[in-house]
Amino acid sequence: MEKIRIKQAEKLIRQACTKQKRTMMKKPEAGVINVRNFEDTIKELIKAEDYIYESLPTHRLSKEEASGFCQHLLKARAKIDKILSDFKVLEIEDLKDKIRKLSQDVLIITTKSDIRRSLSKRGIEAPHIIVTGAPLSVEDMKKINPKIPEKTLESIKKKIEHTKDDIKRKIENMGIKKVIVLAEPNPTSKLIGKKAEELYNAKVILYKDPKDIPDDELIKILT
Repeated sequence: MEKIRIKQAEKLIRQACTKQKRTMMKKPEAGVINVRNFEDTIKELIKAEDYIYESLPTHRLSKEEASGFCQHLLKARAKIDKILSDFKVLEIEDLKDKIRKLSQDVLIITTKSDIRRSLSKRGIEAPHIIVTGAPLSVEDMKKINPKIPEKTLESIKKKIEHTKDDIKRKIENMGIKKVIVLAEPNPTSKLIGKKAEELYNAKVILYKDPKDIPDDELIKILT
């Protein structure tokens, strides 16, 4: 339970730090109070207030308690930011839209479907992502598994050719200017990256857990 709450808090912190860009403006403008957001803010602050009384007299929180306390504050902060943006006090830029725009001429090669799903949720459109679990050459496949049967190798060879044809078609038809390999740092990914550098002048990013890469890091990779 403690680990779950800590992970939830860490996720909220990452979202708060990278999902939106905030710019202060000099004066608020006329607007309408979003009462629902205001009420939700108060509810979260009341929940956070409980930790003040429960931690008397020192107000010291354990790691699990700190995670719960911070979750309520971050949720309240998100609601407050929305209210302030309604009155133009905060100008909020949705990084999902920024990522979508930056990836319009990019093709990302990755190795797992969950990475593709994560990238899609961030704003990268599905046609700009290719998933392959195999290297981009038969020779590299043999390096990974020298004892692979010839019959199996023939099947994999067809998949490799299909993947390469798909990459070529997308580069030619979608105005792709940059190819990026984004995957975990394992032997297969390294071989895919090396071959993609050779074939497509690809940029290779081997990240410990690509599906959890922060939005600001993803933006740096795309630019």
